[in-house]
Amino acid sequence: MPVPVINPKLEMAQEAATVVEWLKREGERVEKGEPLLTVETDKVTVEVESPASGVLAGVRAVPGQVVPVTEVIAYILQPGEELSESASQQIGRLADLPLPLSSAPATPVAQRLAAAAGVDLSAVQGTGLRGRVTKVDVMAAAEPPPGKVRATPAARRSAREQEVDLQTIAGSGPRGRVQAADVATVALTPGPSPQIGRGETVVVPLAGMRRTIAERMTASYREAPHITFTVRVDMSGFERVRAQFNARAEAAGVPRASVTALIVKAVAWALKRHPYLNSTLRGEEIHLLPEVNVGVAVALEEGLIVPVVREADRKGVAEITAGVHDLTVRAREGQLGPADVAGGTFTVSNLGPFGIEQFTAIINPPQAAILAVGATQPEPVVDEEGQVVVRPVMRMTLSADHRVVDGAIAARFLADLREALEAPALILW
Repeated sequence: MPVPVINPKLEMAQEAATVVEWLKREGERVEKGEPLLTVETDKVTVEVESPASGVLAGVRAVPGQVVPVTEVIAYILQPGEELSESASQQIGRLADLPLPLSSAPATPVAQRLAAAAGVDLSAVQGTGLRGRVTKVDVMAAAEPPPGKVRATPAARRSAREQEVDLQTIAGSGPRGRVQAADVATVALTPGPSPQIGRGETVVVPLAGMRRTIAERMTASYREAPHITFTVRVDMSGFERVRAQFNARAEAAGVPRASVTALIVKAVAWALKRHPYLNSTLRGEEIHLLPEVNVGVAVALEEGLIVPVVREADRKGVAEITAGVHDLTVRAREGQLGPADVAGGTFTVSNLGPFGIEQFTAIINPPQAAILAVGATQPEPVVDEEGQVVVRPVMRMTLSADHRVVDGAIAARFLADLREALEAPALILW
């Protein structure tokens, strides 16, 4: 019996996906679990595996075509088996369209990296399936001449856009390669805006990731009554502890603990104490979720994406640091998979690296709250002895869904979180 190949639903709010490339041709033998085609959503690009062993037949979606999720896009037949008359009629003329591979077949990620690095794919020897050019092949072809800084194509592009000198950055990647996330940690200004001439109107389509963000944020702000709270945090104790962690990280040769990573750890601790902030509203029921999966907002050229640190309450600082670093790098290089962005129960959005002192974020549905973190700045404060001293101060603003979270609950959560950031040893309590 023919086995249908279904266009998969990779995300909760996903309605369609674009077919990028077929990795097998019509009539070619495939094995169960073997990559069959590549599809792209507004957030990720993934390979779809064959649901069975057999022969690919009845292909009804061509590269570049947008296909609704769960729709049949092909069939896997057994040798000698034929499609039924009804299935053949549904497929129509699409089954006869040729699906040639390019002269230099490459994965979508490899194509983006090659475009950013100016690498000619036709000159790259592919090491992937059937000679396909992979990300590793492009990175090897983009190796700098002797004396030049080792950096990924995404890092070079980000450095050019943000006018950052790669020579001044210590790379955290393999063999000291500078990653995109390394550039982001030292760049405090966004990339250049489009150049608009006098009397000229530049039209940018509201499409792809930008359209998805617009629809989700509009729905969130319309449906969830937002209530916001802002507190100031004395970061003196936080910075001392972070310096200790980073001294240990440097000695071990692992990524340094970022402010975001340590905040994720403190947030996870506070969420376990206040489960209504780690919940979701489903119809007439509030579901208090058992896992604490903290999303970390990452800014891309196309918009915002929120990869997730899973079970953050069960992980140590070193593990969270490595996880946040890995997710940020892969987000900026277009390498996140569906599992990396699904299942978040709370979101942290840190605009401190951009110099933003305070802002209010819109809740990422179906979550109940989001934390907006600003930059740490020296400010005068009154100490315990009544003296005015200068301390590093950070402001954070909590936005919560008032249908789920009352003001007192949100205030207690923020009070505990502030206390944990000011005295990080409390997390051990």
